[in-house]
Amino acid sequence: MIELKKINKTYRMGDVDVRALRDVTLTIAAGEFVSIIGPSGSGKSTLMHTLGLLDRPESGEYFLNSQEVNKLSDNEWALLRNKHIGFVFQQFHLLPRMTALANVTLPLIYGGNDRLKGTAHQRLKDVGLGDRENHCPNELSGGQQQRVAIARALINDPLIILADEPTGNLDSKSKTEIMGLFKALNQKGKTIIIVTHEPEIAAQTSRVITMRDGQVISDQLQGEALRTAAANKKNLLPVDDSVLKEVSSSMKFLDYARQAIFAMVAHKLRAFLSILGILIGVAAVIAMIALGKGAQDSIEQQLSSLGSNLLMVRPGSSQAGGISLGAGAVTRFTFQDVTAIGKLEKVGNVSPSVTGRVQLVYGGKNWNTRVEGAGTSYEKVRAATPIAGRFFTDEEVSSRSKVALLGTTVVTQLFGDEDPVGKVIKINLVNFRVIGILPSRGASTFQDQDDTVLTPITTTMYRLLGKQYIDSLYVEAKSPDVIDAAQTDVQAALSKQHHMTAKEAQDSFQIRNMSDIKQAMESSTKTMSMLLGAIAAISLLVGGIGIMNIMLVSVTERTREIGLRKALGANNKDIMIQFLIESVLMSMIGGVVGIIVGVGTSFIITLAAGWAVKISIFSILVATIFSILVGLVFGLWPAHQASQLNPIEALRYE
Repeated sequence: MIELKKINKTYRMGDVDVRALRDVTLTIAAGEFVSIIGPSGSGKSTLMHTLGLLDRPESGEYFLNSQEVNKLSDNEWALLRNKHIGFVFQQFHLLPRMTALANVTLPLIYGGNDRLKGTAHQRLKDVGLGDRENHCPNELSGGQQQRVAIARALINDPLIILADEPTGNLDSKSKTEIMGLFKALNQKGKTIIIVTHEPEIAAQTSRVITMRDGQVISDQLQGEALRTAAANKKNLLPVDDSVLKEVSSSMKFLDYARQAIFAMVAHKLRAFLSILGILIGVAAVIAMIALGKGAQDSIEQQLSSLGSNLLMVRPGSSQAGGISLGAGAVTRFTFQDVTAIGKLEKVGNVSPSVTGRVQLVYGGKNWNTRVEGAGTSYEKVRAATPIAGRFFTDEEVSSRSKVALLGTTVVTQLFGDEDPVGKVIKINLVNFRVIGILPSRGASTFQDQDDTVLTPITTTMYRLLGKQYIDSLYVEAKSPDVIDAAQTDVQAALSKQHHMTAKEAQDSFQIRNMSDIKQAMESSTKTMSMLLGAIAAISLLVGGIGIMNIMLVSVTERTREIGLRKALGANNKDIMIQFLIESVLMSMIGGVVGIIVGVGTSFIITLAAGWAVKISIFSILVATIFSILVGLVFGLWPAHQASQLNPIEALRYE
């Protein structure tokens, strides 16, 4: 079954080379019960590690069932360890937070032998622990823990069982019981190889190999002679590529996920700290983007009150002797200007406007507010379609009708929850009938745009404010494409109406392009949203770095566990996938909880501070995807580090 030819192994310890094995040549047939003895440092453990495919020799040949295994890859070695070799360690190497049953089924994860999971109960019964399968290692005695290790070694029905000082930490009674188990297994045809320093243990085997200074100095048969290999050929399995590929393809991703979940549950504080970093990052992303989006929508809502394709024309302030005479001191707009601008080809609608302060009275309540007089085109130009009632008509403008539309703030102050439409109020002691409620526009800088009253311009000028001239003009271009051309035409028309040169017109009135203002403000809000999102993304990045740090610490803490898993058949890919899944799972959990916290925080901000927020499905998707990528990217290096650990060095790690 096993043939070694001139095997050599040298370890580098500081500046000293230690030759652990020196030209070891050895043959072990199927069904033998062999003990390897020798003083400390004789090379017996190194020999066992070589036999168990845990360590590669520097030179020499190793044949297992006539297959030269030195030529196989690390992955194929891992599969051979899983399928053909069972390990029993002196330190037991049971995972402390797993039950006895879970420890026994551990090798099945890496061999894809799902059909054998039901036999784990039987294996524990075979070693006398059928009633202790749900107990953790700290609830078992040393002898019971060693029995669990033996049951684990048997779960894949291996050809060879390797035991490294299996009785070294046991009392006399437990030693007798463990050796009895090994003898029974040998009688069933299993090849047993025990490394021990106890002569009384070696005396119970049929063959004793003695080592000193890395060499075999004695090889003796004892008691009943070596069993014939022919009697046990039924236990032999060919070690060929087809078997290796079959085992490799049957590995299950779900088992890795279960192990990752178990590791997270077993190390709750470590997992919580990792999850917390991602949670804070995702919550910050969602809350910040919601805040930025809400501010953007709020500003856009305010901008919509400016109307579309809008030009605002105001009188300029001329100077006399270097002293400003004030706006409208020279140029005063009239209805003839409105008519002239309305005839321009690129102009759609024109609305004149006058403003002033008035006192409102309704019942026992009064309110000082801003009044604006406008034409019927104001409804389209300023997007002022009433949310209740109607707008005034051309006939009401021409007849100076005493009708009014109220802003929502005025409605609240004068009427509360009462419907104002159809009611009569006094404006500067003049009775006006309320015919509608203006749409809400929100606050603009320090001015509440909903604290206003809108009346026909003629009524405002001649009945309320006593004005003879128009304060300003709202001009709507026919489309965004012609707004610049419309601005030029308006300037030319006003210059002609007032008999001014281009230079005089430039000083006498101002034309503001509202689309430019809208674009500038929209650009500012988008920049603000991107800034808030970037700040939140940085916090998520910091959370990812936290995951990487904690996973690196986890690799260090779990070094012996990784070594054990490799000894049981895990290859580099298995270890890497398991750690990656663990990292991604923590990121996903942090992402999901972060979404909940982020949405909750957004609502709290709305209730507590009154700020406008808007939850974006896009931000939730981005935060979720980003959190998974963070787990994947930042978990990759720790996973790679874990996968590259040497099984022997990992098992010896303190």
